Amino acid sequence: MNKTFKIYAFIFIIIMVILALFEVNKTEVTDWRKNFDVNEKSPFGLFVFNREVKGLFKDNLKKIDIAPYDYYGKNKKKPHNIVVVENEIDQESWNNIMDEVSKGSDAMLIVSKVPNNISDKIGYYSSQASFAESSVLKLTDKKYQNDFIKLDKFPSGIGFSYVKTDVEILGKTMDEENPDHANFIKAKYGKGNIYVHCEPLFLTNYYLLKPGNIKYAQNVFSYLPDRETLWFVESNTKESGSFMRFILSKPALKYAWWLLLGGLILFIFFNAKRKQRIVPIVEPLRNTSVDFVKSIGNLYLQEGDFHDMMAKKAHYFLNRIRIDLLIDTQNMDEEFIKKLHLKTGKTTEVISEAVELMKKGLDPYASVMKEDLARMNRLLDDILK
Repeated sequence: MNKTFKIYAFIFIIIMVILALFEVNKTEVTDWRKNFDVNEKSPFGLFVFNREVKGLFKDNLKKIDIAPYDYYGKNKKKPHNIVVVENEIDQESWNNIMDEVSKGSDAMLIVSKVPNNISDKIGYYSSQASFAESSVLKLTDKKYQNDFIKLDKFPSGIGFSYVKTDVEILGKTMDEENPDHANFIKAKYGKGNIYVHCEPLFLTNYYLLKPGNIKYAQNVFSYLPDRETLWFVESNTKESGSFMRFILSKPALKYAWWLLLGGLILFIFFNAKRKQRIVPIVEPLRNTSVDFVKSIGNLYLQEGDFHDMMAKKAHYFLNRIRIDLLIDTQNMDEEFIKKLHLKTGKTTEVISEAVELMKKGLDPYASVMKEDLARMNRLLDDILK
């Protein structure tokens, strides 16, 4: 074990000890966020409701952890109950729920906000909020008059600002600002009914654990008929099956885990920087074009076919003249020589000699020699410079 590693290990241990001391002396802070998570034991989680909900529905409840759009696309159901508790649902899924209700199902929506197109269909306008510090939830049915629930921690105070005459008011919120404010309604839709309760706090751990409050929840759900009930739960509320679940669920272990990972990353970074592997020497790519030209040249040299080489050189030269200088090469006469002289600046004697050699190379019956090929090659290269 080298000296550097010992230093890193010592620093890591010191940091861990300091964090442990901070964790031991840290006071527990209550999480008052309204998370409505079925696995959360915080005051506004749904852990208690999730544990007791099967009893409320006489074991006739089924939790669905996929969106209604996906579920109803794969399952055809007879009339049933639908429960939604403060769940982010997409518009297509809402349309599926409304379609099931129109066929005879009943939906219990315990949500603080419902899409406007849904509220328009069932007959109430957007909700309004009260800012009172406490409120009381009561049902309008006389047989439930003694079963109420007092919200003394962060009530939303949400209620319906306007309800149509054909919508039945089942419950109200009473506080200092609004002594008679509807918050639980029933609306007929097709062959079924939609129930909307706009204060989901009464189902959270904080209120269900208080004596007598469970009775109010039982009364609310008693409006649903005794049949199969589907509770659509957000998929991200499912309990993780990862082996890291326990570590990440404990703040102290979670911080220690991230600190360990951070320390390992730093160690690997600094250690790799000191011990970088040897950079291999990469040979540059060879120019195979030169090798190819040499091979073709050697082939023609061995064959001794100077006539064919002169013809190919002449064709290549004339093609360049047509493309680069825009000169017609069909007739290599005096006019051609004059134009080439004007555009290249070469003497007419040099161009004339080159033209004669090209004609010789292009004549299949002419007799050529090695010296003719060499001379024509020099002249044509000189003209194109």
